[in-house]
Order: sequence, then structure tokens, then C-alpha cells
Amino acid sequence: MNPEQSVDCCPTGSCSTPEGKHGILGAPRRTPSTGFKGVYSSFKSPAQAGVSPCTQVTPEAEVNDLQRKLGELDAEIASLVSEGYRLEELGQHIDLLHEYNDIKDIGQTLLGRIAALRGTTTKDLYDQFGLELND
Repeated sequence: MNPEQSVDCCPTGSCSTPEGKHGILGAPRRTPSTGFKGVYSSFKSPAQAGVSPCTQVTPEAEVNDLQRKLGELDAEIASLVSEGYRLEELGQHIDLLHEYNDIKDIGQTLLGRIAALRGTTTKDLYDQFGLELND
């Protein structure tokens, strides 16, 4: 590189970058020059620039797809109701499952802390407390 060449970041043109291992104003570079230009190149985003016209979905096609899915879900609900399930009952089961999962998470946390205090594994504690691993 020629010392008389100006750097793009210096609008007055009075700055120069001398050859060697030092950058602007003779200070050492933060990243050593390895010849790999990727460090100093512009960033290329992994995000796609846009959706190509052949993959765009028309609003009509999207509406048709959503109506088809709605019909499938209605049929599934009708099937469950015909088997004797009630919507209120399913909601109650979901709430109970959430409560069960919260309690189980608390139990797992406590077992982990006890195991850490005792210097043992959680698996050993399962055996000591008579629990099964798949619980």
C-alpha cells in the first residue's frame, strides 16, 4: 500500500495507512493482518433479501388454505364431541396439565439442588426416594 493513499474514513485525505503491521497513526491493529479479507469485508446478512415471485402466496390461495384448515379442525372437534368429550372438560384437562408441569418443574429443581448439596447425582436421589426416572 502506498503511504500517500488516503483512507476512506478520513474525509480530508490527510490520514494515511503505512505499510507494515501498524494501522492508522502507527497504532497496532486490533486484528493481525492474516491476508484473510473476510475480517475487513462488509457484513452479509443471512436473511433473505425478499421472497421470490414464484413462492409468494396470493391472498385468495391463503384464504382457501385457512378455510381448509378450519374445516379440518371443525371435523376433529366434532369427532371428539361424538366420542363423548366436552370442550369444557378439555379446557379443565389442559389447566390441570399446566399445574402438573409446574409442580414437576419445582420438584426437579429441588432434587437438583439436593443432589448438588449432597455431592451426588439426581439419578441416585431418585433411587433413594423411590422415584422412577420416567416420572
